[in-house]
Amino acid sequence: MSAWIEIGKLDDIPIRGSRIVETPAGQLALFRTSDDGVFALVNRCPHRGGPLSEGLVSGKVVVCPLHGWTIDLESGSATAPDEGCTPRMTVRVENGRLWLPSGGTFPHDP
Repeated sequence: MSAWIEIGKLDDIPIRGSRIVETPAGQLALFRTSDDGVFALVNRCPHRGGPLSEGLVSGKVVVCPLHGWTIDLESGSATAPDEGCTPRMTVRVENGRLWLPSGGTFPHDP
């Protein structure tokens, strides 16, 4: 796994919660859904830059704490009628450990 960097454990993220990770490309918010899905988005709402890590996770969306926009955790896109997208990054979960690509960039920028 030389192309990946271990960043912690799945249990470090509360169910339906988040955790912040500092990367060379900026602050990343990791979200855990109720079914143990883990998603990584830039910690910035596309609307006004609100801290998505402070939002509520419901299903596979996070609700921005500033103005209530909902951001799809799989795509990073705001849900209709709102428009915009937050860059996302692939995150791997293997044997309860979390891994990010070692390149330090966001390969899934919109």
